[in-house]
Amino acid sequence: MDSDQITGLYGKVSGLAVPVSARVSEEQLPEVRIYTVTAEWIQTDLVRNSRLRYSQQWTLIADSNNHKNIRTVLPPGPCSPLSGELLSELSPTRGLRAVVRETGSQQLLEIWDRHGLRKSLNLSALNIHGRVYDDTQFGCLSWSECESKLLFVAERSRSSSAETRSGESASRKDRSVYCEDWGEALTSKSVPVLCVVDLHHGEIDVLQSVPQDVSPGQALWAPCSQAVFFVGWYHEPFRLGLKFCSNRRSALFRLSLDGHCECISGDNLSVSCPRLSPDGSTLIYLQGSVFGPHNQCLSVQQLDLKSGKTSTMLDVVSRPQTGDFAGVYEALPSHCWSADGEKVVFSSAVRNWKDVFMVDRGTKKVSSLSDNLSDLSKVYGSWKLLTVQRDLMVVCCSSPNSPPTLRVGFLPSADETVTWRTLQQPVTTFDYLWTVLDVTPTSDEDNLRYPGLDFGAILVKPSHLLCETGTPVVVFIHGGPHSQFPVEWNSTTAGLVELGFAVLMVNYRGSTGFGQDSILSLIGQVGSQDVKDVQRAVMAALQNDKTLDPKRLAVIGGSHGGFLSCHLIGQYPDFYRACAARNPVINAATLLGTSDIVDWRYTSAGFQFSYDNIPTAETLAAMLLKSPITHAAQIKAPVLLMLGGKDRRVSPHQGLELYKVLKSRGSPVRLLWFPEDGHSLSRVDTQVDCFLNTVLWLTQHL
Repeated sequence: MDSDQITGLYGKVSGLAVPVSARVSEEQLPEVRIYTVTAEWIQTDLVRNSRLRYSQQWTLIADSNNHKNIRTVLPPGPCSPLSGELLSELSPTRGLRAVVRETGSQQLLEIWDRHGLRKSLNLSALNIHGRVYDDTQFGCLSWSECESKLLFVAERSRSSSAETRSGESASRKDRSVYCEDWGEALTSKSVPVLCVVDLHHGEIDVLQSVPQDVSPGQALWAPCSQAVFFVGWYHEPFRLGLKFCSNRRSALFRLSLDGHCECISGDNLSVSCPRLSPDGSTLIYLQGSVFGPHNQCLSVQQLDLKSGKTSTMLDVVSRPQTGDFAGVYEALPSHCWSADGEKVVFSSAVRNWKDVFMVDRGTKKVSSLSDNLSDLSKVYGSWKLLTVQRDLMVVCCSSPNSPPTLRVGFLPSADETVTWRTLQQPVTTFDYLWTVLDVTPTSDEDNLRYPGLDFGAILVKPSHLLCETGTPVVVFIHGGPHSQFPVEWNSTTAGLVELGFAVLMVNYRGSTGFGQDSILSLIGQVGSQDVKDVQRAVMAALQNDKTLDPKRLAVIGGSHGGFLSCHLIGQYPDFYRACAARNPVINAATLLGTSDIVDWRYTSAGFQFSYDNIPTAETLAAMLLKSPITHAAQIKAPVLLMLGGKDRRVSPHQGLELYKVLKSRGSPVRLLWFPEDGHSLSRVDTQVDCFLNTVLWLTQHL
């Protein structure tokens, strides 16, 4: 295929829409009960080089007496584009909708009702604060119970931050003073403030009395709306990157509108995702350890607001049994409570899958709400909860050969199973074969401190053999390292399989979904245990499937996946024929002073981190020995490097370091430089360019 055909194919698989949020409203009529489900989707458009957001609405008609019996699902109307919407939230009575919208350089707050636009405020012109945060780390938009106030997070106004204690403007000499930010993908976030809008008077107040060493976010109203809860991340002595890091020291605070602020969670912990029960009696939140693995298994804590006592609803799972609940590894949806406040619903990784779970507050029993995990013939490998409101769950389901689809189902009573209804089938499905592999390390590869751990992989391949010699294999390695390749739709995998490659996605030890022991086992073992795991998975796949061509193997990955890709072609130089790495870690020693998560650089190498750490010859030598650069002289496979010029997590000079070594030795190497992109290389034009060049590189060298 030529470049235009490959780009067109990528546009086909990446242009399939993905639901990202949903909301539910309900109306009781004399004979029936009406549910309205509104979902927001994101769709990639290569013509505009942008991602479009749109909404779609469904009407569900249920019995008046038995609301779980859905009689009819009416066909949805046409999709409605959401132009410039950054945040939106329905009021408690569902009669009003608040929207923070961006138009040009202006940010507006709009209040809509059934008759149209009721109120509009130009937040930028008021100049009370800086830009409103719409990210998932800090951002929020919360209605008060009386629906007269709104709460959100914004950057502190530059004019107020430039004032001296005497109230006079700062001198000219201070305008270039360095201002810390929150790292990769959060470079515009530095000093967040809590803002309250009085909708009756059109006034905005910035709440004072937030501790000076704390950056607030994820805020919500307390019962009676005379106080707010928020998560505060400690930023002294300096800020560390927050993106993909659940191990940052933080706490839960209660701030009354009269200025009294108190910490209501434990000390030296990481917390996130506060969610208030429907009756306002209980606040749940996620809790983890500070430092150590950058992402980890979290516990769910519940705070009784009347007594002030905190107890554990769900604890960290160290080592789950096959088929059992494996712990919580991701954020709670904004609406996760059952209507009676007795159950909490969420989605999380479980081995190679992603599932929806329900926990009973009283018994602490955890139940899977999707199809039985032991049913290997099930259609969907990944279930992600978007919302549960009025006991109606809205989930996104997908598999490697089935793009995202939207399904709904009511929370079950005791001993019931969920009856799922599909609202939106994918536009198309693909004739791919996929299977899940369970892989056990050999005895000499077992971790002595955490023995007996296994891991997994997912093989996706064309349904028909396209070449007599077998199907070429692309080994696809996730980054993190504490993340996961679930059995879900992946446009890169789909595009490669569509072109005739088999794709093996490996969840090596240290991936999420296998328990906290698996995560901890990788600490100090990067560059060895994870490399051997990937190689072991490849050997298992080749042994189990004789249609795969062992002489045509390539490896690709980003970040830690790029780190492992470069390790593999260095440690197994005659095994792989090509490599494509995105923003890879090449030399952990030289990365130490340039990464926004310097703590992980110490931890991954097996050292304790402290803010006042000064590198020693011992630590630098250990980091170097764990790095792919030490094997660079053995590399034979042609290497394609793709680097983001604005990457704050892994400096692009890491990739440049390998590029120069390979160049000096006459090894085939090609480097793509994206000056305006960051660590995830997430711009649409960048992703198209990366896919096109990766395919051409693999085709040329396989």
